Amino acid sequence: MAEELIEVKIPKSLYERIKARIEGTGFESVDEYVTYVLREVLASLEEEEEEEVFSEEEEEKVKERLRALGYLD
Repeated sequence: MAEELIEVKIPKSLYERIKARIEGTGFESVDEYVTYVLREVLASLEEEEEEEVFSEEEEEKVKERLRALGYLD
C-alpha cells in the first residue's frame, strides 16, 4: 500500500537547483530526492538523540577525577 502524500511548498529557485542536481542520478523527481534527503536528516537527528549520555552519577565521577587531576576547582 502506498503511503499517503501531502504537498510541501519550497521556493522555485530551490526547486530548480535540486532539479539540476539530480539530473543523471537515480532520482526520478525532485519530490523523490527531497523525501530521501529529509528522511536521512531526520534519521541522523534521531540517532544523535538516542546516543548515550552520562548519567548524573557518571558525570559526577568524571568531575571528581578532573578535580583530582587539578583541571577543575
